[in-house]
Amino acid sequence: MSEPLVSILIPCHNASQWLAQTLESALAQTHPDCEVIVVDDGSTDTSSEVAARFASRGVRLFRQPQSGAAAARNAAITHARGDYFQFLDADDLLHPDKISRQITRLMREPVGRVASAAWAGFRQQPDEAVFSAEPVWRDAAPIDWLVLSWDGGGMMHPAAWLTPRAVAERAGLWNETLSLDDDGEYFCRVLLASSGVCFCPEARSYYRRHVGGSLSHAKSPAAWRSSHAVCRLIQTAALAIEDSPRVRHACAMNHLRFAFRAWPYARELTRLSLAEAKKLDPAARMPGAGTRFNLAARLLGWRAARMLQHRLSHPLSS
Repeated sequence: MSEPLVSILIPCHNASQWLAQTLESALAQTHPDCEVIVVDDGSTDTSSEVAARFASRGVRLFRQPQSGAAAARNAAITHARGDYFQFLDADDLLHPDKISRQITRLMREPVGRVASAAWAGFRQQPDEAVFSAEPVWRDAAPIDWLVLSWDGGGMMHPAAWLTPRAVAERAGLWNETLSLDDDGEYFCRVLLASSGVCFCPEARSYYRRHVGGSLSHAKSPAAWRSSHAVCRLIQTAALAIEDSPRVRHACAMNHLRFAFRAWPYARELTRLSLAEAKKLDPAARMPGAGTRFNLAARLLGWRAARMLQHRLSHPLSS
């Protein structure tokens, strides 16, 4: 029996500094049948030139005007021929056996499962990564996995997942109106369209952490609106499957975490999320944020502690 084709889908915007290393990790996969697709989303650096150098090794490059990461991923999907989708940001990396281990596991499981992997952050080289297990590093039913994650059990970055094409088609495309936290909204839909999560502990992916400047660190008004919209969208999707106290509590915790991150940058959205959290679960409490902050929060209140934290981090803007 032939091996399934896996499409490795790479959105790219001004990632020339890291793209070659990312492509090498994609091309080094031990799974024998992978295609690699790069969508350059209006880069103004040499990202396209870097990707083009890999054409002789089978990398397919497509260019589009800058439209956002979600639009670039959707464009990659339209060109994908694979039975499985592996999303890979242009600065992240895969262990050579990552896909093969996940395929081996999924081929033994009922149809419709998605695979997750162990993952760790790094800054320069992947050998810096320290893999620390989180509660979501386990097999689980879709709604159980989401509740565990949203209640503080951890997350998976996009490269950790391997998704059967049929599941992705049921979930629908990436939401192009979103920016910050768009992966949380997308993979919520993927999980709910699946029959469960298979965690593959030997499969590994690497998330590059930046000092600043990446989308996940963006604090523009549009980014905060996107993150708040994600809280509402995943709440609606989850409650449509199971409207129970545990799901409502998990959704409330999402709103509280958003409120914590957004204050004082997006005050009205913070107010809306606090109100929604109280409506979902009046007993839900703001999650902790480290010993020093928690002490300041007990003395001053969490808003004042966050304001102090903001002023210490941005002394020139205070």
